[in-house]
Amino acid sequence: MDVILNWKGRMLFEGVGGSGFVQKLDTDASVGGDDSGARPMEFIALGLAGCTAMDVISILQKKKQPVSDFKVQLHAERADEHPKVFTEAVIEYLVTGSDVDEAALLRAIELSAEKYCPAQAMLSKAFPIRMTYKILNDSGEVINEGEYFAKHESV
Repeated sequence: MDVILNWKGRMLFEGVGGSGFVQKLDTDASVGGDDSGARPMEFIALGLAGCTAMDVISILQKKKQPVSDFKVQLHAERADEHPKVFTEAVIEYLVTGSDVDEAALLRAIELSAEKYCPAQAMLSKAFPIRMTYKILNDSGEVINEGEYFAKHESV
């Protein structure tokens, strides 16, 4: 994979990868930016969340689960001192639909965590990642919730 970052002045960069989509990277004024783009660490968190989200929804669709809405929330803690790396993260899968099978969801999360998501495979070597889930009905009420425990140690 190749990416190119083009400096646009101050702390603003435009990045583009093989897909051709341009992304702005910037920072806030306190460190020389104009707050006109996402932070680099946000892209790492988005990449992790996006990678597993695409896996899980794809698997749920293949399992013909009646999903009407799907969200993935990721919360990552960072070190206080530089280089301010991620020290731990929680990925929460929010699955809405009538009669979504908990076992199917757990299997989808497992396959993403253990087999398919390269971002998770790589980042889990650097910091612990917890995976929780909630199954909601179409009215938004939580029907079931729990946590997936990886078969291997994260760190």
